[in-house]
Amino acid sequence: MANQMSTWEPLTLRDAMDRLFDESYTLPMRGRLARWGREREDGVHRLPVDAYTTDDAVVIEASIPGVDPDKVDITIDGDVVTIAAEIPSSPADGRNYAISERLCGKVQRSLNLNVPVEASKAEASFENGVLTLRLPKSEEIKPKKITVQGK
Repeated sequence: MANQMSTWEPLTLRDAMDRLFDESYTLPMRGRLARWGREREDGVHRLPVDAYTTDDAVVIEASIPGVDPDKVDITIDGDVVTIAAEIPSSPADGRNYAISERLCGKVQRSLNLNVPVEASKAEASFENGVLTLRLPKSEEIKPKKITVQGK
């Protein structure tokens, strides 16, 4: 039996972009949706969030449409913040869906902050289905300006 060697042909940029868009739009569950929309073993979906820092705070934003703000549970335990809620499903009303992609059910996300925050001064707001959680940084890590005294 002779060794068969396959030849490798480089992928053009156009072919790579075509493959990227094909997988992103025609097979979405293999892409981004699969990572955050997937249900865990306990029936809870991973809540997608955006998180960033400013000089004064850590800010976390999460889209949780249709949720009553009073039913959003936010806890801070040490340097871990957890956001949990339940996104209501739309009424079926005897519909025969061709596509049903909107996330519904229990969602939760826990993040390690890795930055000391003042949990007692945390503020949460909810507008147009977007939760914004602002966690002020501890005074000890905020940038401090030192003025130089002249003689």
